[in-house]
Order: sequence, then structure tokens, then C-alpha cells
Amino acid sequence: MKIASLMPATALALALTLVSTDALAWGAQGHRLVARVAETRLTPAAQAEVDRLLASEPDPTLHAIAPWADQLRAKDPGLGKRSAGWHYVNIGEDNCHYEAQKHCKGGNCIVEALKTQTAILGDRSKSDAERAQALKFVVHFTGDIHQPMHAGYGHDKGGNDFQVQFNNRGTNLHSLWDSGMLNELKLDDDQYLARLLALPAPKLGKRSSINSDAVQWAEASCRIAIAPGVYPGKRTLAPEYAATYRPVAEQELRLAGERLAVLLNATLGKR
Repeated sequence: MKIASLMPATALALALTLVSTDALAWGAQGHRLVARVAETRLTPAAQAEVDRLLASEPDPTLHAIAPWADQLRAKDPGLGKRSAGWHYVNIGEDNCHYEAQKHCKGGNCIVEALKTQTAILGDRSKSDAERAQALKFVVHFTGDIHQPMHAGYGHDKGGNDFQVQFNNRGTNLHSLWDSGMLNELKLDDDQYLARLLALPAPKLGKRSSINSDAVQWAEASCRIAIAPGVYPGKRTLAPEYAATYRPVAEQELRLAGERLAVLLNATLGKR
């Protein structure tokens, strides 16, 4: 008998609505993993510039600062509020076709934010403080843009309002993709990094520029989000859901890390 059937309907509904719908992307571990994949691919010149820009950090590594943008609302509420819209773009309702004037008014979405922060990072006339902050945003947003729910539907806030039961607990689809399916394995960062690096190397294709790459990345993530089956027909998920879609999430983490390295090598590796 399913757990849901043992609960009164009102109790089940309450349990589901009590789950936070304010999920961010990947969770701290996922963001660290994206950065750690990238760290294995940085050129010496790019690594040296990363080290220099992050020298004042308690832990001056990409993986340590990777979750930073999700912590802003507590640490820097003003910047957290200004940057809240930079974590996502809603293009699912438009068949994953991005149009800046329609989907990103005022540059307030992840596509334009990633472009802007990359430009700041690469501008050596900017102060080190500005560039260090931009580096933190670039690392984080490159992770975010590869989380399918961050480029999906607007009507349910990227799956935040789509409540499900997973492993007998209430959650939402966004949170499930952020961390729920990953956390189920109970691996530490070293173990999960080894798992990601053991995946077949993704085909990165020829890089053009972040202006076109960011659009392509968002549209590709969106196509995952709206693919048949990602939104389950039944709200109580069978184990097969994670078995099917955890590998997709892991492939996206690996791809994000590889692309982040390419982006940082191009942006920081040359004078």
C-alpha cells in the first residue's frame, strides 16, 4: 500500500504545502561539484588568476565559493534581492526559444546575468573586488543554467509549485532536481566527483562566445525540463523516476563543470 493512501487527503495536502517552494539550484553540493570538475580542467594561467582574485577568501577555491550566490539573502540582503532574478529564466511556455526582450526585461535573468558577469570578470580595468564578485557569480550561474528547472516553466516557478512525494516525503520538482535525487546516494564530495568524472566525456562542440553560449545552454536545459516524463503523471514518485533522471542531472553537472572550465580558461587565461 502506498504511504499516501494512509494519510487523509487534507493532511497530505498540508504536508506538501509546508515544503519550501523557495528552492535554489543544485544545492551546495551540486554547485561545489560543478566547480570541482572545472578545477580539474583549468589552465595554469587561469588557475593563477583564480587564486589571485580569491586570495582574501577563507577558502580561496572555486568549489568553496560556488554556493555563494545562494547565500546572499542572508549575508547581503541588498545584493541578494537585486540578483534574485539572475538565477533563472522562464522559457518553457515558449517551446524553449529565448528572446531577451520577452524573457529578460532589464537583463534580469540568468542568460543576461551570465553574459554581464563574464564581461566584468574579463575586464582587467575593473577592480579586483568587482572581478572577484563576478567570478563568484559566473561559477554559480554556470551551474544554475544547467539545472533544467532553472530554464523551464514560469507558471509553476520552475517546478517549485509542483508538489510531489519522493521517498515518502513531500518535496517539489525543483528541489528534487536540485538535490533530492543526488542526496539519495549519500556520497561525499570526493565520491561524487569521482562518479561524475567517470561519466563519458561530454561533447562540448566549438565555443563561440558567452553571448551565444548562454542562450544555447538555457535552451538546452529547457528542453530537458519540458521533455515527456520529467513532470510525472503521478505525484507519488516511484523509484524508477530517480533511476531515470538522476543520470540526466549528473550529466548536466559534469557538462556544467566542463563548460565552466572552458569559459574561465578563455576569460582569465589570456592577457
